[in-house]
Amino acid sequence: MNKNLTLALAGNPNCGKTTIFNNLTGARQKVGNWPGVTVEKKEGKLRFKDYDLTIVDLPGTYSLTPFSIEEITARDFVINERPDIVVIIIDASNLERSLFLAIQILELGRPAIFVLNMADVADAKGIQINAAKLSQLLGLPVVFTVGNKNKGTDHLIETAIDEILRFDQGKESRPIRYSQKVETCIAKVQADLVESGVSMEGSCRWNAIKILEDDKVIKAKLQEMSASSAKKIIASAQESRKRIQNLFEDDFEIVLTDDRYGVIAGIVKETVTNLAGKRIDISRNIDLVLTDRFFGIPVFIFFIWAMFQLTFSLGAYPMGWIESAVSLLSMGFEKSLPPSLLKDLLVNGIIAGIGSVIIFLPNILILFFCIALFEDTGYMARAAFLMDRVMHTAGLHGKSFIPMLMGFGCNVPAIMATRTLESKKDRILTILMTPFMSCSARLPVYIVLAGSFFADRAGTVIFGLYFMGILIAILSGRLFRKILFKGEEAPFIMELPPYRIPMVKSLMIHMWDRGKMFLKKMGGVILVGSVIIWGLSNFPRQVSYSEDYTEKIHSVKTEYAQKISSATLKEIDALDRQLALTLTEINHKQEQERIAGSYIGRLGKVLEPVFSPLGIGWQASVALVTGFVAKEVVVSTMGVLYGVGSEGGEALEKALRKSGMTSLSALSIMVFVLLYVPCFATVMTIYREASAGWAGFNLIYTTMVAWCMSFLVYQTGLMFGFY
Repeated sequence: MNKNLTLALAGNPNCGKTTIFNNLTGARQKVGNWPGVTVEKKEGKLRFKDYDLTIVDLPGTYSLTPFSIEEITARDFVINERPDIVVIIIDASNLERSLFLAIQILELGRPAIFVLNMADVADAKGIQINAAKLSQLLGLPVVFTVGNKNKGTDHLIETAIDEILRFDQGKESRPIRYSQKVETCIAKVQADLVESGVSMEGSCRWNAIKILEDDKVIKAKLQEMSASSAKKIIASAQESRKRIQNLFEDDFEIVLTDDRYGVIAGIVKETVTNLAGKRIDISRNIDLVLTDRFFGIPVFIFFIWAMFQLTFSLGAYPMGWIESAVSLLSMGFEKSLPPSLLKDLLVNGIIAGIGSVIIFLPNILILFFCIALFEDTGYMARAAFLMDRVMHTAGLHGKSFIPMLMGFGCNVPAIMATRTLESKKDRILTILMTPFMSCSARLPVYIVLAGSFFADRAGTVIFGLYFMGILIAILSGRLFRKILFKGEEAPFIMELPPYRIPMVKSLMIHMWDRGKMFLKKMGGVILVGSVIIWGLSNFPRQVSYSEDYTEKIHSVKTEYAQKISSATLKEIDALDRQLALTLTEINHKQEQERIAGSYIGRLGKVLEPVFSPLGIGWQASVALVTGFVAKEVVVSTMGVLYGVGSEGGEALEKALRKSGMTSLSALSIMVFVLLYVPCFATVMTIYREASAGWAGFNLIYTTMVAWCMSFLVYQTGLMFGFY
């Protein structure tokens, strides 16, 4: 037997499939995209006894009908890539719902096993499943697991390998049989396929079913292989479809779906004993509060506020440690390298640029941890349910809020997640709204400005910005629906999965997977951006100053020497402090003049008239422009332009306050960062998921909204005497 095996994990969303995948593969995972599509592909490795196993996590779907990219991707992998076995993960507490997908996978005719996951939840609900009977009825092994406690995973692997061995020895899948009239139609088309001699991927029976279901993907493949045979087979299928239509006054797909549910009902009746009346449904009781029409929204707002408060307050400690490490590294290079342009690039360009952003890694990891916690506990679906009424004001439904909520982490995967929406109008509308959801890349800007000017209220100010983003997104959606996307709203049907205790390992893996994207930016976009900004701020080398700073420093030191000769010890201490302060001010003023005369300073002066009505100085305006590449670059650019070099952290906060920036202008900058054009990667994702036109429209619209809202905030503040 081949010692290199591929196991494909399939199942509904919220069935615990990803938890089991994480249990099996741990850190040995590779995340990318499926060939030809933008659906995320997860693949991991596992060494079990003598076997090298590749575990593939298929996209979570409710069926294999060709309505979404996820459904087509999952079934194409099973048919074309031919994994050694399909491990079907089933929510044991909701067997009837899970079996619909499982039945369709069994129709593919591939080796499979059933994994009844969340067995503890089923038991808590009073649901008992006769695994032996279920195995007998379907002709495949059935195992129980508790994914979030890592129970049963070894037995899962052993059972899967044993089933692969049985298929190698000649075992075949047991076909699922339907009503006589449906089976007659399947047999006829199946016979036509055999007679034609066309050899398609997948079992002959499965292809016959798909042709009868009017599956456009399979019909197109058949026509590619043999146009003449396809014409005859499709005509035969149409006759069968017409016969079913005449008999049942319904389409073949509906009749077959009814038959599938009939099979499922029979399986459930034979194998499930429900003692739910004797148990307490904890999820339902929790939902009485968390999804209540009056209490639900305030509780949701509290959770979001707590998330950002935790992100700011708890993240402050490791931020300080990283900042100290960056300072030590910078000082080490400063002392060990001789003065040169290369040294300046290394210390004030690369280390200062990356260091000023990497200190926010703890905050971003905490934010991602909280989002993963919402997802794994089942609260994310409740948030969508709660926001359904709010989203209706924008002509959308609650399901659209899930991609938007994901946008708090990163807008790129959030926009990609809109593919789960059935309506094209809804997808594009949600895509246009999502960039207003403040991604983690904007968080460093908020932390610097809110921490500098709002101190203890920083967490509340940041929460207010995120809330403002949601509000602007919904108002924009309403405007777009009225003008650009007229038509009926799609209905909202969304499953509320049971609450679960999240597994720490799963939370950490989710947090780290998303945190890695931030770290990759360190060595890519942010590194390149830092070098470019350093270059623009250091050239031309010759700058005309308003006065001779060398002579001024010499004069100050001479005056100090004259005073110190006749001073007492107490007076010497005061003179030393005064000298240090004076030299720092002179150096800072000289550095500001040097940067103002550089290429980036000249760019800032050009931009100043555009941003001055918003209370934004030329340094911050340049930082905002560089933020189009990546929002994290805004902080490193401000570090360079405000002359703090590699000092970063507190030095930048002091420089901001010293530069004349006020609380009101800092708030104006934060509002602009919240709302203006998303990063380059997000714009490209909009281009791929919608079109170049919508990407351009989003770029212009978001920037206009940002300018108008910042203007409103700043000018209103001035009017009421806030500074």
